[in-house]
Order: sequence, then C-alpha cells, then structure tokens
Amino acid sequence: MNIFALPADAAYLPALAAAWLQAAAEAGRTADEGILLLPTRRSARALAGAFLAANGGQPMLLPRIVALGALDEVGLALSGVLDQAPAIGNADRQAVLAQLILARAGKDGAPTRLADSWKLAADLAALLDEAAWAEIDLAAKLPGLVEGDLAIHWEKSLQFLSIVTAAWPAFLAESGLADQSSRAVALIDAQAAQWRECPPAYPVWLAGLAGAPPSIIRLARVIAGLKTGAVYLGYYDSLLPDHCWADLADHPTHPQAGLAELLAGMSATRDDVIARPPATASHVAAGRAALLSRAALPATALDSWQKATPIVPEGLSRLAPRDEQEEALSIALLLRDALQTPGRSAALVTPDRALALRVAAELGRFDIRADDSAGEPLAGTPPAILLRLAARAAAESWAPVPLLALLKHPLVAFGYAPPAARAAARQFELAALRGPRPPPGLGSLEFRLDQTKNPASAGFLASFRQAVESLDAMMTAIAAPPAACLTALIEAAEYLAASDEQAGAASLWSGEAGAALAELLSETLAALDRLPDMAPADLPDLLDAVLEGAILRRPRAHDQHPRIAIWRVQEARLQSVDLLVLAGLSEGAWPAETDPGPWLSRVMRRGIGLPSSEAAIGAAAHDFFALAASSPVVVLSAPKTSGRAPCVPSRFLARIETMLAGAHLSLPLHPASDWARLLDRPVARIQRPKPAPRPPAGLRPKSLSISEIATLMADPYAVYARKILKIAELDELDAESDAASFGTIVHNGIAAFFAAHDPAEPDAGARLTALLLSEMRLTRPRAALAAWWAARLQRLAHWLIATETQLRAKVGLPLALAVERDGKWLIEGGFAVNARADRLECKADGLVSIIDYKTGSPAAAKDLVAGNAPQLPIEAVMAELGCFGPDFAHKVSDLAFWKLSGGAVEGKIHPLFAGKDAELRAVIDTARRNIPDLFKQFSDPMTAYLNAPHPGRAGYASPYDAISRRAEWQEGE
Repeated sequence: MNIFALPADAAYLPALAAAWLQAAAEAGRTADEGILLLPTRRSARALAGAFLAANGGQPMLLPRIVALGALDEVGLALSGVLDQAPAIGNADRQAVLAQLILARAGKDGAPTRLADSWKLAADLAALLDEAAWAEIDLAAKLPGLVEGDLAIHWEKSLQFLSIVTAAWPAFLAESGLADQSSRAVALIDAQAAQWRECPPAYPVWLAGLAGAPPSIIRLARVIAGLKTGAVYLGYYDSLLPDHCWADLADHPTHPQAGLAELLAGMSATRDDVIARPPATASHVAAGRAALLSRAALPATALDSWQKATPIVPEGLSRLAPRDEQEEALSIALLLRDALQTPGRSAALVTPDRALALRVAAELGRFDIRADDSAGEPLAGTPPAILLRLAARAAAESWAPVPLLALLKHPLVAFGYAPPAARAAARQFELAALRGPRPPPGLGSLEFRLDQTKNPASAGFLASFRQAVESLDAMMTAIAAPPAACLTALIEAAEYLAASDEQAGAASLWSGEAGAALAELLSETLAALDRLPDMAPADLPDLLDAVLEGAILRRPRAHDQHPRIAIWRVQEARLQSVDLLVLAGLSEGAWPAETDPGPWLSRVMRRGIGLPSSEAAIGAAAHDFFALAASSPVVVLSAPKTSGRAPCVPSRFLARIETMLAGAHLSLPLHPASDWARLLDRPVARIQRPKPAPRPPAGLRPKSLSISEIATLMADPYAVYARKILKIAELDELDAESDAASFGTIVHNGIAAFFAAHDPAEPDAGARLTALLLSEMRLTRPRAALAAWWAARLQRLAHWLIATETQLRAKVGLPLALAVERDGKWLIEGGFAVNARADRLECKADGLVSIIDYKTGSPAAAKDLVAGNAPQLPIEAVMAELGCFGPDFAHKVSDLAFWKLSGGAVEGKIHPLFAGKDAELRAVIDTARRNIPDLFKQFSDPMTAYLNAPHPGRAGYASPYDAISRRAEWQEGE
C-alpha cells in the first residue's frame, strides 16, 4: 500500500508540494496531472501557494487540488456510480425538524415556542450529522439503550428522539429526499467505488489525514491501493515506541490514536508507513520532535522520562501573561515584531474567539489588519443588526432604548439624507425618548411630541411610522404565519434603509454581508411556510435563532496584511509559518470541554458507537503537537488568570512543563509580556490640579433659585457648568418614573385643588383625588405604575383632607393661605433669589407658617442648622421681607415638612424647631445674613467654582463629575 509520512518537524504543505513535484519529475509527467485531496478548503488554497513557492514564485499549471467536501458530484452522477436522492437544504431541514418538535409541544420537555424549537432543531441536525458520518443507524441503536436503571429524564430524551428515529426518516422517504450528511457519505463511497472499479491513470493523493470517519477511511484504503495513488498521513510520530503504538487503542487521548485507528481501518500496520524525506532541510531546531514525542507518551510509558535528560530545543518558548488582556497585547506585539524581518510570516492559532478578537483589536494599534480565518458572525453585520433591532423595537412596542438603537443604526434613513436622519434622530431623542418610559406604541410618542410642541420631531416620527406600518400592524396580532412576520420585518427594514438617493433594497442587500443575509433569509422564508402560526412578539428570538451559527467569510481584503494571520485550530491544520503562537492554552479551551450534548450521556453515546469525548481530546492533542512541531519558532501562551480565577494550563502544555521540571528544566519565558507592560506604562505621573474656574463677573449668575443656592453651597462647580457653561444633564433613557415624577403630580394636584376648592367641602376628598389622578394621567405612566400610584394618591388625598379638617378645628381658619406661591428676593448688588413656596399660612394670631410638601424623605432640623437644607429658612426670610406678598409679610413662627407618601403611613407632619423659638430665629437670621454674603462672594472674579469643596455635603454624585475630571484629581487629595 502506498502510505507515506513526512517528518514531524517538516513544514507539511511545502514538503507535500515538493514531494509531488519530485514524483512528477521521476515519472516523466507534468506537475498539473492528477488530483490532490486535502481535509479543508483553506489547506487546499495554502497548498496552491506552496506549489508557487516551490516553483520559485513563477507561474505554473497546478494539479487539481480538492477539499474532501467538494468532490465532483456531477461527474459521479453522470458516470452512474452515484445513485442518491437529492439532499434537503439546510433551512428546509431546520424547518421540518422544528415542525416535528412543535408537534410534540409540551411532551417530553418539548418547547412550545417556534424560536426555541428552531434552536433545538439545530441540535437535532448536529446529532443526525454526527450519526451519519459515524454510520450509526439511530433507529436501530437507540431503542436498545432503554434499561431498567436508566434515569427517567434519559428515557424522556430517548422518547423525544423518536423525531430522528421515526418521524424524520418517514419525512425523507415521503419527500424523496436524502439527509445532507448521508448523501455526503454516499458521495465519498461513490468516488471510492469509481476509482476501485476504474483505476485512474493519473496520480491521486490523499494528504493530511489524522483520523477520519469510516467513509473517508474506505476512500483512503482505495487510494492507497491504486498504482498511482498515495496517502500522506498527517503529523506522524515516528519516534513513538512500537509497544506504545500497539497500546494506542487503550489511550484514545494520545495524539497518534486517530492515526492508529486510521491505519487499522485501512487494513494497514505501522510497518506499511513509508517515511518520505523532505526535499530540503527542516528549519526547525533539532530535538523539537523528540521533546514533543516524549511529552505525549502514554501514561504506561512515563517511566522513560526518568531515563534520559530532555533537551530544550531552540525556537520553543513560553508566554506567561498575567491575564487575558495582557496575553492579547503580548501576542499582538509578537506578531508585530515578526514583521521587522522582511518576508517573515507569523500567525496566532487559538480556539478562543474572545482572545482572537482581542488580539485583532490590539493589532489595530499598529495599523495591522490580520487575516482572520474564523470570519465574522453574520448576525453582527450591519444589515443583520438592522433587522434584529427593528424586530426587537417592534416586539417591545417601540420602547425608547430599542427604538433609539434602531434610529441610530447607520443604514436607517427612511427617505432622509443619512446625515439629516442622524441629526433628526438626535432631536427626536431629546424631544420624545428621554425621561420616563411612555406607554407602549408610537401613539404615546406622538402625544408626547404634541405636548412639547415639536413639529420637526413630529414629522420625523410620522415618516418613521409610515416606514414600519406593516410591521407595527403585524405585532398587534395574537398569532400570524412565521413567513408573514419575517416578510413584514424585511419590508420595514427596506423602507428604513432607503435614503434620499438610494432605494432601501439596494442599501440593505449590497456587499458581501447583504448578499449573504439575503440568501439566508430567502431560503428561510421558503422553509417557514410549513410551520404553524407564531406569536409575532417572538419574531426577534426567531430571527436570532435563524442567524445563530451563520458565518460570513469575506474574500481576503486588500488591507489585510499578507504575512499576519489569525487561525482557528481547524484552519491551522497542515499550515506553518516562521513564527507561530499557540494561545488559549487553558484547560477547557484547548482541549475543549467534553460535552456529550443534550441528548445522550457519555455511556449512551458509547453504547451506540458514536465518537467518544476521549477521541475528541486525542484529535485536539494531534492538532497541538503537530503545530508545535512544524514551525521554526513556536510560542506557547497561557495566562496566569482567567477572569478573576487562576487559569489551569492545558494538559498538553502541562505535560511538556512537567517533563522538563522533572529534569530541573523549563521552557524559556518569552519577553513579550514585559513588552506589553512597558508599552502602556507612563513615563511619568502627572497630577492634574483640581479645577478652579474663575469666570469674569459679567458671566456669573445674578439670579438663582433656592435649589440652585443649595447646589452652590454644596458643589459650586455644578452651578458653573449649568448656569455659565450652559451644560444641562440629560434625562435618562427609558427612566423609571421616579419620586420626582410622583412629587410633581402631588404638588400640581394640590395646587389645583386649593385654587378651586375648599377642604371643608363635603366631597373635598373625592375632588382632590380626581385632580391628583388627572395630573397623573397627563404623565401617562405605565399601566402597572399607574395602578400603584392611583392607590397611593387616593390614600394621600384622604389623609390630607382629614388633616386639614383637624387643623382648622384646632387653630381655626387661616387669615391667608397660598399654595405654590412664587416669590423673588431682591438683594443689594442686583442679585435675586427665586422661590416657590409649597404652602404659606398667616394664622389667626398674625404669625406665618411655612409648610413644604415632601413625597420623599424630609430633612431634619439639624440639616437646616448646618445649612445643608436652606430651602425653608430662605423662604422664611422672603416671607418676612414681603417677597410672597403683603399677606405673609409677618414673623414666621413655624416651619414644617408634610410627608405625603400615600403608603402604609398615608402622611405625617414633621414640625421643625417646635417649642424652640430661639433656634428657629437663629436659623432664619443666619439665612438672612449668609445668602447676600454668598452672592457677594461668588460675584468676585477671584472666587473659584470648586467641585465639591465640602466632601459629603452634596449627598450624591454630581452629574458634572466627569466634566470636572473628578476621578483624575481626587486621588491626590
């Protein structure tokens, strides 16, 4: 049999290309005659590059290089060897399986929502594929797993799997279709049969195998038996002792276990493997292959570690960053450093996509864009994000956050010029979306814009409403066909993507991402017709399920660096570069955690003959050791911590380090981690001074409200930012209706009551309640919040009228009463204090009471004494000075807070300084002196508006802390 192996430390594809050219020259044929079969499309493309390099960079005719998944199906069908029904499409298979799952809704844990069924269908499809490649008849094998001691939930799982053992085969038979993987197996068998019956005159080589399913093993056996055929094994450890090789069946996690199984399936032995010397000397330092071979020895042979001292070869080092971020930056610096040498190539290989993305981002520091073999999730491309945002916003009844995310998508313009659409969206955000969440639906946003008298934003909303009209109408249905829901979403997305110069379809479906999305959705729409109605609100989840796992692979871009690559482990097979970084070497990542899947336990999988988890570890080990052996410089990277937990190094790396540690040796540490720490280390620490703005007197405010005076005393910088810089804090998006909103309702309702009614009226409580509820309805809170607030307002109104009645019975009618009375205190120097008193009473004795309504927690008397709550003392000064009118220009004898909560305690009076007239006068007189002095102080151009000069006095984080860079200078205080 023609079975060959290249040296373990050879660059595989260049060595394979050289072997082909040498064999062609020896046979007297041209290099373009024949077929080379490789495991993946990427390795097939890389082999073409290896041929070009072997030919000195000169153009040449290549042999036919084919990935195993791209055999000539048409040629086999025409020859009559392939006699199989056509394969069902991906979307159709997913839809049929989802339909079968929905038919069992509620039984054996089957989901009832289409989106969940679609996801579960993907898991079933994976099981079907795995069984097809392993050539396991699930219908015959699964029933035999039911045993008396089998857990009940596993029995339910097997009952659920009747979908794939009975319903699915019945559907295929009725439809005249074949399962995709079963057809692929048949295609490989057909190709093997054709070559066995009609051996080709041209060379046929199969290369790079490290283990394979039964169909490919049969193909390999046929090719190896051809006169012109050859099978080139993947990474083959010729140094592994024969007795260890003989025991590999008992050690499925060994890197060579897959090759041993492959040879056994080909009816070959190790003695049949012919060593093929490379055409050129290896660039890998001597001893690397031996070190790796010894490190990978089975447990039964580890005593040999003690028999000879290992040698740490050059070109193999360890990277030990502190955490994942330092690992990413260190690797980026390694790759960047490789480019210092002309012609030198470098690559990162990792199964950790998060690490790969971090490294790609760090390479951006150096203006390097790497070739990333993993592609990008289709769900993360702009067209797909637009559809997902539109679906989510519609399903959430156009709530502010999802709606704003949609409006700010770069493709959304719905007839506007894109810059104008962005500007209009920002204005619409300020006018309608900030603050408490409005009730569901676009109508509530229209109401809010009517209230604010904003015609420009109202026109913007009208245009948007027209664009999403069909989608909005669809969301009101209780149930609708899935295809109709998706069609309405697509139509809305096309309307939204239209600009003043380009149709929406042209904008949405252009480019690689748009074309790939259009193809996927077209197939999905056709497949959805077979599914039952769904709740339109589930559309976002269904769309996410459809997009899950879809990958967009773009052609190599002109701005991608030709010598830097980021590969997943699968794409890295058979490849070699000058510098190779193997990263993400932590247990659970490489090798990946062995999850048997949702359907069968490990014991059950073994019972029906599916590949074991141990075999997957062996395949991962083969990948690791093959890659570590074949590049001149290899760096093995594993961080010390992952998240906040210590990182457990991969068992493959741990074996190497443990073997070396036994001989008091270790892999040399690569300094890239030191480079990373130095890169972002500041040369010097500059202490930023605390801001102390001193604007000219002409810019300083002359008039302040009482609340602004309180802010000026606690945090002058906030007044500077708000009144001088004119920077106002935005309301939160989708804010909860908070205590401030409730307080506004209470204040406005009470003011309206006292303006038109008397608490002594027989139905005063009902009238006050009606006015409070009317004020609440103007704010249009959510239904649940409105119900809660309505109950509180009713209790609050009852308490307030009862309290008024008791007070009037006790002290009599006031001589004057004012609610929500505005006043202005004019101070020498052109200064003014503006105030609105909640309640002023001139009692029968001619003294004045000032009451402040609080729906939250009121201040204590000590806060007034300390100056932290200056509102009531300032209002007392203003009342005595006649600022609230002559009716209240009398001595103030009482200050009080009325807590109006409407809760379990409906309300409570908090008198201040009761029976302490001297303390009350002291507080009022202090305010009378200090407020004019405060204005005079801050009218001085030399007085700075400091940020929180009295820490803790403000009582809350200032919204202007970021503008004042508080975090920068506070550490130095």
